[in-house]
Amino acid sequence: MPAKPLTDILEHALRTAAPPALCVAFSGGPDSTALLHALAPMPEARERGLRALHVDHGLHAESAGWAHRCAVFCKTLNVPLTVLHVTVRDAHGEGLEAAARRARYAAFAESLHEGEWLALAHHRDDQIETVLLKLLRGAGPEGLGGMRVLRPLASGFLWRPLLETPREILHNYLKEKEIEAIEDPANADPRFARNVLRRELLPRIRGHWPHAAASILHAARLCRTAADYIDADAQAALSNLRRDTDSLDAEGWLSLPEALHAPVLDAWLHARGLSAPPDASRAELARQAAQAAIDRVPVIAWPNAEVRVWDGRLHAMPSLTPVPARWQAQWNGAPLVLPDGCGTLMLHATNKTTTPATGVRIDPPLTVRFRRGGERIKPAGDAHTRELRDLFQQARMPPWLRERCPLIFEHGELIAVADLWISERGNTVFATPCVHPRWQRPTDTQGTSCA
Repeated sequence: MPAKPLTDILEHALRTAAPPALCVAFSGGPDSTALLHALAPMPEARERGLRALHVDHGLHAESAGWAHRCAVFCKTLNVPLTVLHVTVRDAHGEGLEAAARRARYAAFAESLHEGEWLALAHHRDDQIETVLLKLLRGAGPEGLGGMRVLRPLASGFLWRPLLETPREILHNYLKEKEIEAIEDPANADPRFARNVLRRELLPRIRGHWPHAAASILHAARLCRTAADYIDADAQAALSNLRRDTDSLDAEGWLSLPEALHAPVLDAWLHARGLSAPPDASRAELARQAAQAAIDRVPVIAWPNAEVRVWDGRLHAMPSLTPVPARWQAQWNGAPLVLPDGCGTLMLHATNKTTTPATGVRIDPPLTVRFRRGGERIKPAGDAHTRELRDLFQQARMPPWLRERCPLIFEHGELIAVADLWISERGNTVFATPCVHPRWQRPTDTQGTSCA
């Protein structure tokens, strides 16, 4: 049976999936060029506001020229194009390819409209390569299930309508239309694992096993079915193990069946916008959760994320940078962005904890700094002066937040500890403008607070 034309495949996908709004991830390479060109004349795509996104990674001398070529191509199709410039940093040793992918998808997430679907040109051959790469990296059912046709991304979705379509159909479409696409030299770079697999290993596999592609995809479908079944159980277990401040019950997690350890942990982390850990980090986390002494706070870290074991729970957050020594700043009441990983200090209207008092100013300004040891305060209404160490312990404040907690001074006197404790003098200072300090903790932007 002859293969269906690319346009027929996409028209069927649009009718079946019916995305509410449509955008195309357009690199200018052969696959995305075929996808965008085929979609452009389709009324089903146009009525969904068809547009394109191009990411300029800045990794190649020709990247600006590629972005220009993409803009010209989109203009000929009358398709709006947004060029997204990203900076690729391999700060955690994850590799250039992974770092570029992370930067690219972060840019997509920021650019998607509410409910919009981002169409990617991943095809059948990409899926085969992905499954084999996951296998070589020791993945479980979720990884071996390959790429999903549809998955959430920020306020929209990633959509791969061509996962059942061979690469050959896209490239034949370009030949038929006499369209020249951009050829990125990185696609032939033997430093990248996917290129080695595509150019060297897969041809040899197919030479020995002619039906290898069909078998690999069949195995992937079986793994996807298993992964979806496990995921349902993992979500149910996760809802039972979540504790306040979106921490995770450590003992409960350890007592789960082994098949649920990784899915539950990964689902919890992904819900917080964090990446899943490598196997070695996950194993170390389980060991620390089972053996850590009560007075210790083990930290297990991997690129862009870390989990702390404390108070019988797991606490996840983006990687925290060390607090600058001897840091301090003058504060007149305007929102004060604290050093990286320490949050923001601002004023809120009294009795309106969610209403920032953006126009209020304090004169003369107060001094804000972090702990240096030995600080004491007499909270309003308390008969005794208290050491911060004791107050933090009594309040069960997580240890990693204690050193990041902003302290507010007037003429050298500690009058407030963030929004936790305030002295009589502090009440007087903030009473006239009818405000109180509010500390947006470093994890508040992830939708939760560690305190």
